[in-house]
Amino acid sequence: MLVALGTVTWLVVVPDEPTDPDDEPYAAAVPTDGTARVDAGAAALALQRLARAVEDGDRAAAEALADPADADAATRLGEVVDTAVAARVVDVTMRYVDEEGAPADDGTWAAAVDVGWRYAGFDRASATTEVQVRFAPSGRAGTPALVAGLGGGSLRTPVWLSGPTDVVRTRDLLVVVADPGAATETYRRLAARAVPEVASVVTTWRPRLVVEVPADGAALERALDAEEGSYGQIAAVAGTADGSVAAGSPVHVFVNPDVFDTLGPVGRQVVLTHEATHVATDAPLSQAPTWLVEGFADYVALRDVDLSLRETAGQVAGQVRADGLPTALPGTAEFDTRGPHLGAVYEAAWLVCVTLAERRDGEALERLYTRVSDGADLEQALADGFGWSVADLVRAWRARLAGLPGAAA
Repeated sequence: MLVALGTVTWLVVVPDEPTDPDDEPYAAAVPTDGTARVDAGAAALALQRLARAVEDGDRAAAEALADPADADAATRLGEVVDTAVAARVVDVTMRYVDEEGAPADDGTWAAAVDVGWRYAGFDRASATTEVQVRFAPSGRAGTPALVAGLGGGSLRTPVWLSGPTDVVRTRDLLVVVADPGAATETYRRLAARAVPEVASVVTTWRPRLVVEVPADGAALERALDAEEGSYGQIAAVAGTADGSVAAGSPVHVFVNPDVFDTLGPVGRQVVLTHEATHVATDAPLSQAPTWLVEGFADYVALRDVDLSLRETAGQVAGQVRADGLPTALPGTAEFDTRGPHLGAVYEAAWLVCVTLAERRDGEALERLYTRVSDGADLEQALADGFGWSVADLVRAWRARLAGLPGAAA
């Protein structure tokens, strides 16, 4: 949760009926003494009109909020409306929170704006996050400020607000790609194949998959409010659209094209199916240990893939050969996205789940995952579903690792 302090907070929500100009909040005139000042009221009025334009799909109204001399800003606002229409962005709210630094000499200023939205037909609840919006004075008293820019700075930049996009929407799939002309059809095809693969295992899932593809790895970090370099090794990640861990928060797949596009066809499919499994099981909200969350997703993704153990477990086999067998199941810290042996850790977690499925079957594994995700004790769930203790599981898993091709010194 982000908290900002300020003397005035303006709530801007799309009203049910057109706003009467006589009821619009007062906005002070731009000072003429050469001192740049912030006009939060004029900015709030601009946000009100922008939210309505996005909700109504009115590109002209959005473009009119930019400086007539700033064609780039007008185009950017129009592109946001185009994306909102194609992706069916609804329940749009924009609330002025506080300034981000001092105003510039030309009178423009940046502010944190609380933006709420939902993809109709896919998200059960709205996402809400702070986004940087840049404003410029209009020069006329009682009129909205001009919108000079969206996104950037130290705050999140949601993909649908980041610039021009390609959007593909079907009954159970929404793909938003922030690089028009990129391989949108490839993302659609891979995601479309992932949906039935996951649904065949996670039978309680009502398939609704959102895949968002920022322009590059840096844009992914801005969309997720992540530290620079956090996802340098990651091809895709599933997470809530606003970082919330509240029940019902919309969970989407976010692709890192800098890594994803270097993978072969099989690798790309495995990644998309893995992340779709996380969406189907609300993995970001799971209470299960990380090895079970990630191992189960890989179990689903690799279940019907024709790859040898040398290909699917080669990294962990090499680590066993170099360092010996592990003494405990993979810990959360080992899944650090910047860790030196991240691939081996994922393979190890996958093999824990393979070991469990071989003990019973995939349905028993799915039940275990669901129970522990909901807060059940792992030791008890293992005993009930598999007749094993955690120690029994570790012994069987170690034996599985020892038998991998290339694991022996």
